[in-house]
Amino acid sequence: MEQQLRQLSKDAQTEISQATCVENLQEVRVKYLGKKGSLTVLLRGLGNLSKEMRPKMGQVVNEIRSELEGALNEKTSELKASELKNRLAKEKIDISLPGRKVPSGHLHPLSLTLNRIKDIFMKLGFQVAEGPEVEQDYYNFEMLNFPKDHPARDMQDSFYITENILLRTHTSPVQARTLQAHEPNSPVRIIAPGKVYRSDYDATHSPMFQQVEGLVVDKGIRFSDLKGTLELFLHEIFGSSVAVRFRPSFFPFTEPSAEVDISCVMCGGKGCRVCSGTGWLEILGSGMVHPNVLTLNNYDPQAVSGFAFGMGVERIAMLSYGIDDMRLFFENDVRFLQQY
Repeated sequence: MEQQLRQLSKDAQTEISQATCVENLQEVRVKYLGKKGSLTVLLRGLGNLSKEMRPKMGQVVNEIRSELEGALNEKTSELKASELKNRLAKEKIDISLPGRKVPSGHLHPLSLTLNRIKDIFMKLGFQVAEGPEVEQDYYNFEMLNFPKDHPARDMQDSFYITENILLRTHTSPVQARTLQAHEPNSPVRIIAPGKVYRSDYDATHSPMFQQVEGLVVDKGIRFSDLKGTLELFLHEIFGSSVAVRFRPSFFPFTEPSAEVDISCVMCGGKGCRVCSGTGWLEILGSGMVHPNVLTLNNYDPQAVSGFAFGMGVERIAMLSYGIDDMRLFFENDVRFLQQY
């Protein structure tokens, strides 16, 4: 039996050395070491040997198996290296060719607009403040001088979760939270960007949109400070040639209040479809902080005063980029987004 094993090993080594590809080697492996291979068959015959011969033959079988597996692995590595060398010789690679650039994404037009707004106000010394989008009625309305029967509390306009919890309808709650977090009568100068939610949906309204509100509170703050700040901001956004005007208005949290208009960026103030022929576009709301708001949030209206303003990021973006339908911002159409 030992003679058979030695002859089998010799034959296997010859076939391994003569193999020309990895597939041939796999056939040799199966022929000799597979479940029905020659060495496996001989191994099963060990049971017919005497007890004295069985250990000796078992050792010989293991030695031959180990030798064959080593020879197969070595030949496999040799053939794979040879195949790779031949393939590289045929497939010429020009390393001087530039690589294929992976296309990269870019910021959404709303993000671009919001970043511009933040940059301008941060240069003016404003800090960015944030607050929760799921808000308490206490901060969303009560601390901002909204009476209980104010229309903004209507269930049809606001998304209520419970009687006292809703999706915030503006970022003004951040103003109340900021005032309460500061020492009474200490200076505050913040902008509050973020998402807000109202039950409205058409070409110029969305149930979810972004706002940036601002708040300045300190000693001796006047309406002229508000006017100068907003004029500077609007000239930075739309250009120095844009005219700015303030119109009397009403907001529960400011007094006096003013709507801010700019000359139409589409027609230069001559009158067109976008501005309804008036030559003006409403751009944001503003006013002096109402004394009640200061009192509710632990500030003394006799010691300090302030101004506040708020704008929709989508509206600024629509006018900046000449977009006529707000819904385009949220439809995820790559053809639209790639323009910016």
